[in-house]
Amino acid sequence: MESEKSEKDLIVDVTPTEVHIALMENHRLIELNKESSQGHSFSVGDVFLGKVKKLLPALNAAFVDIGDKKEAFVHYLDLGLYFNAFDEFVRKSNANTSLDALYSKIKIGPILEKEGRIENVLSPGQMVIVQIVKEPISTKGSRLTAEISLAGRNIVLLPFAEKVSVSQKISSKEEKKRLETLVKSILPKNYGAIIRTAAEGKKAAVLVAEAKSLIEKWESSWKKIARNKSTQLLFTEYSKTTTILRDLLNDSFSNIHVNDRNIFEETKKYISLISPEQEKIVKLYEGKEPIFDHFEVTRQIKSSFGKVVPMKQGAYLVIETTEALNVIDVNSGIRAKTSNQEDNTFEVNKIAAEEIARQLRLRDMGGIVIVDFIDMDSGEHRNELHRYMQQLMESDRAKHNVLPLTKFGLMQITRQRIRPVTQINTEEVCPVCHGTGKIAPSAVIDEQIERDIAYFSDKGHKELTLKVSPILGAYLKRGQSLIGDKSFIGKWKKKYGCKLTLVEMTGFSVLQNEIYDMKGDRLEI
Repeated sequence: MESEKSEKDLIVDVTPTEVHIALMENHRLIELNKESSQGHSFSVGDVFLGKVKKLLPALNAAFVDIGDKKEAFVHYLDLGLYFNAFDEFVRKSNANTSLDALYSKIKIGPILEKEGRIENVLSPGQMVIVQIVKEPISTKGSRLTAEISLAGRNIVLLPFAEKVSVSQKISSKEEKKRLETLVKSILPKNYGAIIRTAAEGKKAAVLVAEAKSLIEKWESSWKKIARNKSTQLLFTEYSKTTTILRDLLNDSFSNIHVNDRNIFEETKKYISLISPEQEKIVKLYEGKEPIFDHFEVTRQIKSSFGKVVPMKQGAYLVIETTEALNVIDVNSGIRAKTSNQEDNTFEVNKIAAEEIARQLRLRDMGGIVIVDFIDMDSGEHRNELHRYMQQLMESDRAKHNVLPLTKFGLMQITRQRIRPVTQINTEEVCPVCHGTGKIAPSAVIDEQIERDIAYFSDKGHKELTLKVSPILGAYLKRGQSLIGDKSFIGKWKKKYGCKLTLVEMTGFSVLQNEIYDMKGDRLEI
């Protein structure tokens, strides 16, 4: 029997201040990302013109000011082989120079010595082009590289480089040669590239369009450098939405749902550039229910981000995150699938491994992760669990390493940490009692809501939206029918002569209710 094909959906929720992006695999939440839609945060892939603040000869590194309150860090080995070419371009570019001519005339060599010293290359006050490879975490600033790269879906563009290399995952020698010849023919002088696995079989027009787009992006920063030799952002990677698409888009992607027309158009345009045949999978969501509620993302967030994470068969995980490491404890719960304790323990540990692999991606947990599995006597089971965990982690894009279980039943996992761990507080202060523990009698909740509707109706609001929890919604709709509506909603519509729409919110507590006007603004007495 053929295994069911994995189905991926991307749900994009655009709010006035943030964009939340949920990756669903077979309707199960796998990754959750967010980016601010107001101002700029320091993200992986962003390129800056920075100022060297202080040299650290003992570490062979330097602190660089990129505009963040925490100074960024660059090591000598991260300056790249062709740092001198970038440095010459920054020094010689000005408003009166032909930047195209300057860029193409710069000699790429000689390369930076591997055993060189930072103090022989950088000096305080020097302006350098740098790119973030690791976001600021806790007290540490961003980690930088001066080896600039612009990643596309099929090609990674390398300014001030000559070599064109092809992904080792492309096995066909003929295809490798075709791609290498094609890309070399379209790249101007002083450009190199890495051809990614996704480029295999792609038509020349797609690769040409992408290379042109990446070159334009890099060259658009030149005028900023020439005009103003001060700390500044030169350009960012694409938005988080398009970055995720770039890395994940494949044949199994089935739908991308977006609730904002501008982001919808941007996403559609990007897909038409990198994978034209998949443009139809982008869909504009225009439903009344919040998009994360409609696709059950909210419910999965609430159940997945707590300290205690429930699993099948009554088992559960306890997750603790500290500055130095993450600790995950596996607990068996109370139910046993078989009478054999060893087999039952192995089964629970496998279920836990599946959830742990998901949690690492979902929370973007990095650094060292220690997993305390339930003790197993069988060495074969311990080895099999290690292999199973490696298999589950194969789809994780972050670099990682899974070590075998120790004799104490501990598994160590290292996972690349390039941004802070995602933490969402799933505990809420009750909006009904405001933390006091005392609420109005639930039997008269309908009277309180009716008083509010009467008040706003008298104030001239003839179109209202009542948002409530699903439980309260079911109570208020009781007796609803097309003929002779006897529900609370039906009675209030007739009594106050207003258009009243009921919307059930999965994130609301039992008696929580809010009233909004026709513009979507919340009304309060």
